[in-house]
Amino acid sequence: MDIVIIGTGNTATVLGRKLRNAGHRIVQVYGRDNKEASELAYELNTDSTNYWNVVNRNADLYILAVSDIAIEEILQELRLPDKTIVHTAASVSKNILKEGSEHFGVFYPLQSLKKEIDHLPEIPVIIDASDKATLDMLDVLAHSISDKVVEAGDEKRARLHLAAVVVNNFTNHLFALVEAYCKAEGLDFNLLLPLIKETTSRLNEISPSKTQTGPAIRNDQPTIEKHLELLQQYPQLQKMYELFTKSIRQSR
Repeated sequence: MDIVIIGTGNTATVLGRKLRNAGHRIVQVYGRDNKEASELAYELNTDSTNYWNVVNRNADLYILAVSDIAIEEILQELRLPDKTIVHTAASVSKNILKEGSEHFGVFYPLQSLKKEIDHLPEIPVIIDASDKATLDMLDVLAHSISDKVVEAGDEKRARLHLAAVVVNNFTNHLFALVEAYCKAEGLDFNLLLPLIKETTSRLNEISPSKTQTGPAIRNDQPTIEKHLELLQQYPQLQKMYELFTKSIRQSR
C-alpha cells in the first residue's frame, strides 16, 4: 500500500519501520516539526512536509500516529472523503474520524513503542473500521506486520488499553522504584534482570495465577515484617510492598 504517516513520535516511527520492512511504501511523512519530519522521512526513504497544503492526496491510507488530543485538530486540516484514514489511539472512538473521510478506522499497536530501540518488537494490532471493505483492508495491512490481529470496538479496545497500562506502565514504575532503592543501597539492579526475564518468560506457558511465589503467598510474616523494616527510609516503595502483599494474600 501507499501510506502517508501523520506524526513523527514513537508510534509513527516504529510503525513506519514495520510497514516499510513489510514492503509497503511510505510516500510521505507529515510533522509539525520540520526537522523531526525530515529525519523520519530520511530513514523511511521518502519525502516530508510540515505544510497541510502539500500533503500527498493520492495515497491508499493515512495513518494519524499522534497524541489523542491532536486528532481532532488534524481533522480540521485533513479532509480526504475518498481516502481511508485511521488513528492509532487506544481510547479514542473511531467515529472521531467521520468528518475526515467516509472510510475510517483504528489501527492500534498494542505495544510499548520507543523509537530509540534498535530492534522491531512483536506488535499485536487491534483494528476497527467504519465498513467491511475498510476493515478487510486494515486486516490485510495488520497481518503484513503481525501474527496477532484482533478486531475490537471502542469499548473492548479501551479495556485492552487499561490492561496494557497495568501490566506495562505500572510494572515499569515498580522497576523504577526498585532501581532507585538499589542505587541508594549500593546494590546492582542488573542482578535482578535475569529474575525479571524468567518471570515474564513463564507467561508464555503458565497462567500468572499459577506462578505466584514469595513471602506473601507463603504467609511468611517474619520475612514480611523484616522487609517493611528495611523499607522505612523508602515510604513510597514500602507502601507498594504493603499494598501488593495484602492483594496477594487476598488472592490465595
